[in-house]
Amino acid sequence: MATKRGLLMRALVFDHFGPPDVLSFDTIPDPVSDLRTAVVAVKAASINPSDVKNVAGRMKQTTLPRIPGRDYSGVVVEGPPDWIGVEVWGSGGDVGFTRDGTHAEKIAVPVASLRRKPAKLSHPEAASIGVNFITAWCGVAEAAQIEAGETLVVIGLGGVGGAAAQIAKRRGARVIGIDRYAPQPDAPAFAAVDSMVTPEQGDSVVRVRELTDGSGAAVVFDTVGGSMFETALHLLAIGGRLIEISATDRRVVSFDLADFYHNQSRLFGVDTLKRDLTASAAILEQLSAGFEDGSFRPPVIEATFPLDQGKAAYQRVADGARGRIVLTAG
Repeated sequence: MATKRGLLMRALVFDHFGPPDVLSFDTIPDPVSDLRTAVVAVKAASINPSDVKNVAGRMKQTTLPRIPGRDYSGVVVEGPPDWIGVEVWGSGGDVGFTRDGTHAEKIAVPVASLRRKPAKLSHPEAASIGVNFITAWCGVAEAAQIEAGETLVVIGLGGVGGAAAQIAKRRGARVIGIDRYAPQPDAPAFAAVDSMVTPEQGDSVVRVRELTDGSGAAVVFDTVGGSMFETALHLLAIGGRLIEISATDRRVVSFDLADFYHNQSRLFGVDTLKRDLTASAAILEQLSAGFEDGSFRPPVIEATFPLDQGKAAYQRVADGARGRIVLTAG
């Protein structure tokens, strides 16, 4: 990306991998626009667990030096005249890895990726949507193609699980949640989940069968993976679809292949790192109406940090923050 001589911005940068301490808060040249590229002044950008993993060196595709960050909300300051001054939001599986990311005062993005921010969302709220809701959409709406009247079981009601529950609910599905604890009343998943299964209720497979009159779930969205994979398979109805997005505690799993094909089960893997800024923008456009009409709620924001406190914000995520951590700039 070319730069304008003499114009500078501030950004979080890392040139080697490690804990959040490897991040530096630097002054670097501004990005600039061209026929296919716009420049957005970043107002807010959330920190995802994948951003922390990226800085730690767990993403093989990352090139250095790099500005990290995937999700953003801001205002277009350079680009096509009809976009100047427009509030936009975005996310992408390339940004922060193979192109400079959102944890900066400005970011260069493809003009084709520009999408108007839902008016009902503040910049910090809009910046908290991307990875969570895009992952959930790819699983529930695209891969599983869940329909009204079907039952979705969500294993793990964190950011992605809560988004999956809301998307399924808006599409007319019944939602059963499995987690260690029921969601708090202020959690977005609270109103979207019809029934909760927690450890004190006993075996989750038995409980889900009871809740579905013995048939099981049409779709299971497993946000945990690994040790929960076999349980997820046993939750499926005949012809059910299982969505996997993670291998949290175990990469290699085993299952009864005969049972799998006799049950006509289907297995889908979802990886949003394969969706660049422009591909992700198409999904955000699909999601926008749900935020405008109030059927989707943004994640709970646990804390906001100014950009110059980025190391502390990254450490908060690394330590296991339950809500969203957001950087603000400008």
